[in-house]
Amino acid sequence: MIKPPLSRRSVLYAGFAVPLLGACAGWSRGLSSKQVSVTAPFDMPSITVPDFTDAPRFVISDFGASQGTSLGDQAATSAAISKAIDAAHAAGSGTVIIPQGMWPTGPIHFKSHVNLHLAKGAVLLFSEKPADYLPAVQTSWEGIECFNFSPLVYAFDCENVAITGEGTLKARLDVWQVWYKRPKPHMDALVALYNMAYQNVPVAERNMAVGDNNLRPHFVQFNRCRNVLIEGISIENSPFWTIHPLLCRDVVVRRVKVRAHGHNNDGVDPEMSQNVLIEDCVFDQGDDAISVKSGRDMDAWRLNTPAKNIVMRNCQIKNGHQLMAIGSELSGGIENVLVDNCHFVGDGSGADGHAVPINNLLFVKTNERRGGFVKNIHMSNVSATKIAGSVLAVETDVLYQWKTLLPTYVRKLTPIEGLHVSNIAVGEAKHLCAISAEAEMPVKNVSLRGVAAQTLTGAPVVTKHVEGFVNGT
Repeated sequence: MIKPPLSRRSVLYAGFAVPLLGACAGWSRGLSSKQVSVTAPFDMPSITVPDFTDAPRFVISDFGASQGTSLGDQAATSAAISKAIDAAHAAGSGTVIIPQGMWPTGPIHFKSHVNLHLAKGAVLLFSEKPADYLPAVQTSWEGIECFNFSPLVYAFDCENVAITGEGTLKARLDVWQVWYKRPKPHMDALVALYNMAYQNVPVAERNMAVGDNNLRPHFVQFNRCRNVLIEGISIENSPFWTIHPLLCRDVVVRRVKVRAHGHNNDGVDPEMSQNVLIEDCVFDQGDDAISVKSGRDMDAWRLNTPAKNIVMRNCQIKNGHQLMAIGSELSGGIENVLVDNCHFVGDGSGADGHAVPINNLLFVKTNERRGGFVKNIHMSNVSATKIAGSVLAVETDVLYQWKTLLPTYVRKLTPIEGLHVSNIAVGEAKHLCAISAEAEMPVKNVSLRGVAAQTLTGAPVVTKHVEGFVNGT
């Protein structure tokens, strides 16, 4: 197996759980910060995000960026963005400006104390060629750590980083949409990666960017970062998950518009991240709008970092499998999640032909292999037009393709406790609540208050193995 080149820091990170309050990854002269306070039905700490208002500006055209669609333009722009990021970081802090116009680029790698700012009318058009996203970087695939193609926008062990402005990040899908099909060589690669995690192979030796593995990269991944702000931008298309804060602390995603209708195109996937606010966003997805995660099986048990203190508020969803999904990669545990004043505004049919109709508003999904835990999940003041499933759904046997790919090596059920849903108005749904749990691990402490649908196509409430159910609908 070909091993990617590694820095000493990467090697250290590859085999051990990462403390989320580790040493600073850089230094800053005079960069200020803002505290974001969030009201929640749990102890939600204030979130620290960087304030680049007074930071020096570095315009990419001053570093040789070139508009156009040729390979030369892409190479020039990629090099210019990298140089501008280096200059901003070297200055202690800085804002890298993407001016109005179309700018072709390869992957963008952050450094600490840098804001990537897209002016109104600016479009960063990302290469469709997998080779442009090599060498491989430390990332993950559906909850298992590995080295893979670089995310289109990537930060590792950074602090005080931001993407802001009114411009657009857009992915070309020429190759990625072919990879959506997930043929047998891809599935074989997933089995190989899972077995490496099971055998505790060091992450540095799990190079998946080879052969026909075709593990698509994330669009935006902030990996082990602190104080992250994504504000105002639009994102179109995505090879894989769209915005993925992994092992991060203090993250705000605000006034972002995402339209990505491909396979596995979730909007935001906070994974093993803590103190996260997602607000005033518009999601038009081919998968879940938001999916809170905490890793898959052995890798997550090794990292032992729950997703915690996550708030989604004041958002609109046009398309998506679920408004809020919990899991199914949740082996590190998930607790303290709030969805408030969010609204599914689509017609329930899956507009645009290739988008998907929404299924559930709040969906907790796990299986006998995950372990972890789910507790203290709240949804309030939510409305929807027509949904195919339920306001609240829980399934404990969700394995998708993994059911036949691999046997259960280690059986660990997931305790689920404290699911509270209130003030929900739906035009049409199958159920208000559908919970199917294991007899040996019942779901506990569930409440519905003020949950109503104008039309139900099935029984209002269907439960199996639930203890402490309060139906105040």
